[in-house]
Amino acid sequence: MTANPADAFDLVIFDCDGVLVDSERIYVTVDALVTAELGAPFTEAEIIERFVGSSVEVLRAAVEERIGRPLADDWDEPYTHLYRAALADLTPVDGIPEVLAALTTPYCLASNGSHRSIHRSLTTTALSHHFEGRVFSASDVARGKPAPDLFLHAARTLGADPARCAVIEDSAYGVAAARAAGMRAFGYSGGLTPAARLEGPGTVVFDDMRALPALLAAAR
Repeated sequence: MTANPADAFDLVIFDCDGVLVDSERIYVTVDALVTAELGAPFTEAEIIERFVGSSVEVLRAAVEERIGRPLADDWDEPYTHLYRAALADLTPVDGIPEVLAALTTPYCLASNGSHRSIHRSLTTTALSHHFEGRVFSASDVARGKPAPDLFLHAARTLGADPARCAVIEDSAYGVAAARAAGMRAFGYSGGLTPAARLEGPGTVVFDDMRALPALLAAAR
């Protein structure tokens, strides 16, 4: 991995859902249907606050707590088709294609999603070619976000100093993971998560993805 010495960062790490692809609204709607079907209904507001940016394991644990019993290992299989159908018309987050075209700093993707779901999202939105060989999933590490493991794994694999990494996130889980990893966080509030939940130390909050290259450059 090579970076321009004039760049503020050696590596830019993008989350996937809500940052690269406009999927969070879709997931929230389907999650509400699925949790209701499981007998543990969560409102869309609760889902945004508790599950956006987390993993399916977090959702499963919350459902199990609410219904008072464990779910079967294949609990989610009857609902897979709902997510797949809803995501068929998935689009990139507004401005992301322009951002990726403008960046001169090396970048990668690190998501709490599975490699399968990441691949599907990137393929549907025609973004796959931007991230070939540079996709990291929470399944690659012991702990997903908000633990720092995933971001540190990505930086280590690509030979970047964590202190010179920028993380682009849209969830409280993600910015917490970036801070724990000692990386600069850029919290995108143009999606579902309110700006107030992204604010904090070492974090720049912004609501227009097209502003990102300038924000990264200004961080020198």
